[in-house]
Parts: sequence; C-alpha cells; structure tokens
Amino acid sequence: MKPSPLVFTLIATLLLPASPLTAATEKIKVLIIDGQNNHQWATTTPLLKAILEDAGIFNVDVSTTPPGRKAAPPLPKNATPEQKAAHEKAVKALESTAAADQAKSTALWARWRPKLSDYDVLVSNYNGEEWPEEVRAAFVSYVKNGGGFVSYHAADNAFANWADYNEMIGLGGWGGRNAKSGPYLRLRDGEWKKTEAPGPCGGHGAREEFLVETFAPEHPIMKGLPEKWMHTQDELYHSLRGPAKELSVLGSGLSDKTNEQEPLLMAIKFGEGRVFHTTLGHHVEALNGLGFQVTFSRGTEWAATGKVTIPAPKPGELTAGPKAAVREIKAAAAR
Repeated sequence: MKPSPLVFTLIATLLLPASPLTAATEKIKVLIIDGQNNHQWATTTPLLKAILEDAGIFNVDVSTTPPGRKAAPPLPKNATPEQKAAHEKAVKALESTAAADQAKSTALWARWRPKLSDYDVLVSNYNGEEWPEEVRAAFVSYVKNGGGFVSYHAADNAFANWADYNEMIGLGGWGGRNAKSGPYLRLRDGEWKKTEAPGPCGGHGAREEFLVETFAPEHPIMKGLPEKWMHTQDELYHSLRGPAKELSVLGSGLSDKTNEQEPLLMAIKFGEGRVFHTTLGHHVEALNGLGFQVTFSRGTEWAATGKVTIPAPKPGELTAGPKAAVREIKAAAAR
C-alpha cells in the first residue's frame, strides 16, 4: 500500500527547519547591560529581569562590565583639618596603586565582549565610562541593522560625546551635556516641537507620585492604556536635550520645575532598529509601579519585534489617582 500524498506532505513539513513564523513558542532573548551607574544597578537589574521574565515571553541574560576606576571621595566644603588629612591620605593611597589598578582595568575591559548578535533586544542599565571602541562599533551596527534597544532611566545620562548613542536615545541629560547637545522637545498646540532655548540639560525634582499622560495611543506600546494614569514615587526627568530624530513621544509628565510637559516614554527609529526610551524607574519603589512594569515589558517586546502581544492592564487597574497602582516584584535571582 502506497503512502498517501498527505503522509509525504507531513514528512516534508517535519523535515523543514523551523522558521520564525512556526517557532511561535521561542522566547525573546534579552541582554541587560550593567556594571557602572550613579544609581543602584545591582539592586535594579534583578528587578528588571524579574519584570520581563514574569511577562512569560522573555529569556533574560545579564552582562556586567568591569567596575569603574576608584576615585578619592570628594572633599567636603568647609572641611575640618581631620577631614583634609583623611582626604589627602586617600589620594596618596590611590596614587600608589594607580598603575596596578589601571593594568587590571585594561585587562578586564579587553575581555568584556558581549555577543550582541545572540539577542533580540538589549537593555541598558548603564551609566559609566565609555565602552571599548570594538564594543561601541558592534552596538551601533547591531541597532542600525535591526536590533532592539531599551534605554532605562539613567542610561540616558551616559555617553554624552557619543553621537550615535545620542541619536539612538533621542534625548539625554547630564554627563556634560549642554545647549549644544540639541534642542528641548516642547508640547505646543498639541504637537511636540524642537525648541532651541538656553537652559540646563537634565534635572528632576523630589521623588513623588505624578500623572503620566498617554500620547500616540495607537502605538503598540501604549494601545489600551488609559489617557492618564498615576505613576508611583519616582523622579520626573526634565530639560532633556538631544537630536530627537525620528522620535515619537509616547508618554509625558508635567514637571513642577519647568511647568512643561516633559517626555518620559519615547520610541525612536535608528537605522532599521527600534529604540524604546523610558526615563522612569529610579529605584525599587518606581519599579514596583504597575505603570512602569507594563510600559517597560511592552516597550521591550516592541523594540525586539515591532509588535506587542503583552496585554494592557484591565480597566481600572491603571487610574489617574489618587494612588498609583503597585505590584511588588521580587528579584529573579531570589527564585
């Protein structure tokens, strides 16, 4: 008895290599980069990892850079003689070990070469010294050729003098940035417009709850989110500057320092790549906010794939007040 055509078709199908369309169960591969930051990256990275893994569609790895070079603590104003003596002693101790520390640091940086091509999306929880040129070139090529990138909170403080990076994040602050770094984005007559004006580059007020206003409601990251929702205690960044090329503001907040709506959530096109930039998430309280978790996980999926399958919160879960919705997340490393 000859096998039926259906049998041959089934056998041929089984022998074909899996394609992205048939491998629907494959999870999105994420690499979080950390290691230096003026924020507590060792605390926040495990929480970012947990938020993504709880979404059920991500596999997350972490690549930690070598530590930053040691520096003497700053000398306080109006320092006492004892403080001056202690500071001088610390400076001399660092000078005596500077050559050995430099050699060790150089060796560690020479070995740090994350294989970016193994991942669908990169998340930066990094704000420190410049990466080696080889890593920088690989990073630019990765995003420009279609890779996804997520700039998280203080990552937009990093690499002020790296033109490609500033174009990727659209807007940045601090790190030596100034009016020459680019314009502000200001909401005028319902549209975000580049505004050349004197003033600082980067700032924030005290940590507190504030309203986030949704823009681009049809964008996949924001689709289904309420028009306004209360975000839990966090820093509201203001006065960011940058090239702001091919940038869409997805969410903003009213700063009490500038009396302006400030971009907080952004989508940027860089070459063939997609970038999601969130200024939210200063520390644990902010990462426990439901609004942060939803936008961060959906933004990461969009940066990786160009679409979003993670559902929006149920009606009433994100509201305009009086208190922000909180969902405590436990560090993935503790599981």
